[in-house]
Amino acid sequence: MLDDFMARAALAGVGVALAAAPIGCFVVWRRMAYFGDATAHAAILGVALSLGIGISVFGGVLAVALAIALAILSLARRGHAMDTALGVLAHAALAFGLVAVALLPGVQIDIQAYLFGDILAVSRSDLALIWAGAVAVSAGVLWRWPGLLTATLNPELAIAAGIDPHRERQVLTLALAVVVAVAIKVVGALLITALLIIPAAAARPFARTPEVMAAMAALTGVISALAGLGTAWILDTPAGPTIVCVAALIFAASSALSRAATTRG
Repeated sequence: MLDDFMARAALAGVGVALAAAPIGCFVVWRRMAYFGDATAHAAILGVALSLGIGISVFGGVLAVALAIALAILSLARRGHAMDTALGVLAHAALAFGLVAVALLPGVQIDIQAYLFGDILAVSRSDLALIWAGAVAVSAGVLWRWPGLLTATLNPELAIAAGIDPHRERQVLTLALAVVVAVAIKVVGALLITALLIIPAAAARPFARTPEVMAAMAALTGVISALAGLGTAWILDTPAGPTIVCVAALIFAASSALSRAATTRG
């Protein structure tokens, strides 16, 4: 089955959707959309680093995404305005990454594939990394779920319960960096945040508990990935953007159904 590129693409999309869903819920709850965007934009600088020093793209992207995320947290704790820090680091990392890729001697890469993803070119080794990352993120979130949830909903209550909100934010930051590293091959640096946020936002109106929202977000992400791949195959459109388009249509339908239910109620 793995000899078929569409089968590999489908498995890759499902793996990324499962990894992104729980982290996306926390991004929505904490209103960290721009934080996720800044971390994703840093992925291009990670690609340049990995090609320049001869390490795996996954390792380079993970290191730079984590470094940028921790730098943003550090600036915020020192009193810098969060939106300013996010704007500076996000665009600077993307710009430096694009310039660094252009200056790499003797290296020719398809930068579009890293900006918008190239899920149809996923290899067996890429697939193994994606699923290893998805399992690691899912296991980590399940392990830290009570602490992460309490620190997200009520930091003061978390402190009273002996939970360090800063430590939980660092755990979330590490998980987000892993998701960025495994998702860059599928949807690209410019669309990773969309796959984090849109499924969670679509699930939110119909979820009664945080756990149900995470599960519904995962289902929405999986449906978006598979339906997006099928649509891209039929219409001959770019797969990564098409996956995000399908997710956006699901969000629009979810919002319309939610408003209709509210009106009837």
